[in-house]
Amino acid sequence: MKQALGSSLPRDSNTICGASVYLNALQKNYGGVSAVAGVSLDIQKGEFLTLLGPSGSGKTTTLMMIAGFEDPTAGDITIDGKSVVGLPPYRRNIGVVFQNYALFPHLTVAENIGFPLKQRGVSKPEREKLVGRTLELVHLPGHGRRYPHQLSGGQQQRVALARAIVFKPQLLLMDEPLSALDKKLRENLQLEIRRLHAELGITFILVTHDQEEALTMSNRIAVMNDGEVVQVGRPEELYDRPSSRFVAGFIGESNFLPATVRGIDNGTVLVECEGRAMRAVSPAPPVCGAKVALTIRPERLHFSYGHVDSETTVNVMTVTVAEVVFAGERCRYLLKTDDGTSIVLREATSASVRRRAVGERTQIGWSVADTILV
Repeated sequence: MKQALGSSLPRDSNTICGASVYLNALQKNYGGVSAVAGVSLDIQKGEFLTLLGPSGSGKTTTLMMIAGFEDPTAGDITIDGKSVVGLPPYRRNIGVVFQNYALFPHLTVAENIGFPLKQRGVSKPEREKLVGRTLELVHLPGHGRRYPHQLSGGQQQRVALARAIVFKPQLLLMDEPLSALDKKLRENLQLEIRRLHAELGITFILVTHDQEEALTMSNRIAVMNDGEVVQVGRPEELYDRPSSRFVAGFIGESNFLPATVRGIDNGTVLVECEGRAMRAVSPAPPVCGAKVALTIRPERLHFSYGHVDSETTVNVMTVTVAEVVFAGERCRYLLKTDDGTSIVLREATSASVRRRAVGERTQIGWSVADTILV
């Protein structure tokens, strides 16, 4: 049995060649309910891909099918070109980190980390050597004799990570691994996990509902909704060029302005918005006369200080300041258009920048490149 648990451990080097993963029309039904509805993804060797979406979007179910804890209703999963559908989890040689850490409370830190090595028949001297190296890798040297209850939440999560990578898998799956931690610790561990990914060369697949976490950690993000992947791309692509209103609203904060398409000119879309002619960028060719929405990020808006530079700021609008919230490095303004549409503007604070007052009528402007039609 121990021989079947996985191949022999890789060489001593920490750097491992990650596995490629391909999901082909993957489906999972529970009775008459479709949790995953035909997901196809091509994940490259050594990539850090995040499945991002709200609760019930199918991201965790997709991860559990890759791990082997759930069987797909239809479709295929291949790892390094070989189908693993029907293969039990212990035969897939995958590291998994769960939300609740899943540490054995009666085992020491060293015994917890060494558990997968023991299951694979690794000798005690070799286990001790590998556990020691892995403790150093996750910045917990000297903690081997402690028990989980003697550790902080962040330390317990590092132990869970160490246990998942100690046997040097080619693929590491993480299901909301940082959700139980406070904000500062979560941000620190995000950077630690990025460092581990860079050092180890393992393919990482992360599940999270936290947009900031996904943007910070990933090479690419697959946004999921209602069991489907709605957009895949690099973090900056999804943030700057969302393909739909759902993606624009789910990743970060966005403003939405109703508009009507009037035509296309020099690669930009001409629209009418609030009685004004504006220009926008569209992921797909729009239909003239179509009712659409323009999405603009709050930090891309700015107050026009008595002039508008037509070279860089084409879209302008007159608004009324409805609310001002000072938040340290930024000031958040809630603005109202003449037809009552709410707009959020975030401006970096400075002693040289005049703060706007509630009730003030003013003009805002923004770049055409930051105006996305969805």
